[in-house]
Amino acid sequence: MATEAPNTISQATAVGASGFSRPFSGIRFQTSALERTISVLSPLLLLGVWELLALRSVIDTRFFPAPHVIFAAMWQMILPSQNFPTGELWYHLSISLERIVIGFVIGAVPGIIIGLAMGLFGPIRAMIQPLIDATFPIPKVALLPLFIMIFGIGEESKYAIIATAVIYLVLINTVAGVRTIDRIYLDVGKNFHASRSMMFTDVALPGALPMILTGVKLGMGVALLVIVTAEFVGAKSGIGYLIWTSWQVFQVEKMYVGLVVIAVVGFGTAILLSWLERALVPWKHA
Repeated sequence: MATEAPNTISQATAVGASGFSRPFSGIRFQTSALERTISVLSPLLLLGVWELLALRSVIDTRFFPAPHVIFAAMWQMILPSQNFPTGELWYHLSISLERIVIGFVIGAVPGIIIGLAMGLFGPIRAMIQPLIDATFPIPKVALLPLFIMIFGIGEESKYAIIATAVIYLVLINTVAGVRTIDRIYLDVGKNFHASRSMMFTDVALPGALPMILTGVKLGMGVALLVIVTAEFVGAKSGIGYLIWTSWQVFQVEKMYVGLVVIAVVGFGTAILLSWLERALVPWKHA
């Protein structure tokens, strides 16, 4: 009987592994597949309802043109023309993306560095935190006239307004990430006489990385909001300029094209950042 006990335990373990883990993993896979299907079908259903209401004149097509009209206008804007050899839509989109990327980098990189320093060193936090608390509530778009006065109506003012909007979110989340690191890891680094650069790169940065990426996601979303608003009044190109001028001349289809493009860019950046998060912080999605 003593020799049969291990076999019984191993058989029970095998049953548990094969009889329970596989069904649960199968259920998890089916749930994930169902959620992906719903996420694809829900916007298609919305477009279908919109199209039906427009065709039956239930809604005013002057303000809510049918989706097929909007996509037809988008196709015309993609095609090359005399004024836009690369296509009007790509011309405006490429300029907006360039502004977003440059402004985002200018804001995110200092935000991470300063946030790590504030999280690790109390005197630095005591010096900078009151400034953050006092200036964070100011709407960043309200600073656009100031930046235009300082940098002019050129690209620098666009970079500045995006960087200002991004740096706060990245910095605040970085500080919170460092402050949530278990104290024992910081003490181990001090006991082994780790240099300040090692405390940054080997202790604080990996420990705060999940919160840093959360700040990056929020910062990218705010960057899209800010650049469109900035291009309304301070630009002669870009998606925001396209939306604003289309509204002024009542080219509603082109206005909706700009809105759709911004939504697609936001969706694409969210997917890209989620993939980056899985690659850099795999334990968070285990």
